[in-house]
Amino acid sequence: MLKLEARPQPSAAMSLASPFIALVLTALIAAVLFAALGKDPLRGLAIFFVEPLSGLRQLSEVLLKATPLIVIALGLAVCYRSNVWNIGAEGQFLLGALGGGGVALWLTTHGIVLPKIVSVPLVLAGGALGGMAWAAITALLRDRFNASEILVSLMLVYVAQQLVNYLVFGPWKDPQGFNFPQTKTFDASTWLPNLLSGTRLHIGFVIGLLAVALMWAFMFRTYRGYQLQVGGLAPAAARYAGFSASTSLWTALLISGGLAGLAGGMEAAGPLRQITPHISTGLGFTAIIVCFVGRLHPLGIVFAGVLLSMMLIGGELGQSRLGLPNALTGVFQGLLLVLLLACDTLINFRIRVRSPRAAAHG
Repeated sequence: MLKLEARPQPSAAMSLASPFIALVLTALIAAVLFAALGKDPLRGLAIFFVEPLSGLRQLSEVLLKATPLIVIALGLAVCYRSNVWNIGAEGQFLLGALGGGGVALWLTTHGIVLPKIVSVPLVLAGGALGGMAWAAITALLRDRFNASEILVSLMLVYVAQQLVNYLVFGPWKDPQGFNFPQTKTFDASTWLPNLLSGTRLHIGFVIGLLAVALMWAFMFRTYRGYQLQVGGLAPAAARYAGFSASTSLWTALLISGGLAGLAGGMEAAGPLRQITPHISTGLGFTAIIVCFVGRLHPLGIVFAGVLLSMMLIGGELGQSRLGLPNALTGVFQGLLLVLLLACDTLINFRIRVRSPRAAAHG
């Protein structure tokens, strides 16, 4: 008989091992699913976890896909450590794409060619401001009317998607685009510079790593970051210390929205170089998984972002090479999160084996 027994104190070892255990269990279940679908399990696992890292070009695509996930998850980590449950990073990402893409489109439409050192920061600033403005709606409704930030931020995702659809099907539609719902391709002066010749990896990856360092310093080396974390862990203690709950709410949501919007601007001016209705493939929601797999820590988020990026690319490869269903990637992401939460139980509890006789008496 098995019994969960409370530990005297949380296990630091299990806190580190839990994500790896969850990943191994996810891989084992994935192998079973591959076999059930009539596919070679080893081939399937290799496509998801080996082939995305098999060469420089493949690795560059993994890092390209990981960049927005890492940047968005950094902002979400600030929110969740502050006990502010922002579920609408997808909408903030879309508004960032509209903000940054709108700047690039305006420059392109008016024939204004600026040096990249000027135009690229303008595009990224437009993206960050768009995401912050969208997150500010949630902050305002929560602060003034005590509305649930979970519901408000989530519902705003659908509003943001409809706004994108309206613009690309209407005012921003490319008149020379053969009636496809998309904007003009942005002028080259607004594109993010590539890091490696022959790949699509752009300078946004460096910006993402810089954001990791800045957010680590903010959360663990500044007084305001300390305030946010105290408010999340012990709201009563934060009130007793005189920390403003309203200031913490606004700070967390504006940082989160700004980073999600920055990721949207980088996506619009980076690999896509235009805006389409499908500019996001659920990156804002995937970033939530990245955030928790990364233990709400900037360094952990980097590794989790790369892992989830490998899953996304592996899913695309699996469709083309093995004929796997598109939904399988989402299944694996959900499995990873559920198994992680289950394994996290072992941080505060340990499994005890009891004899049947002891179990009958107790």
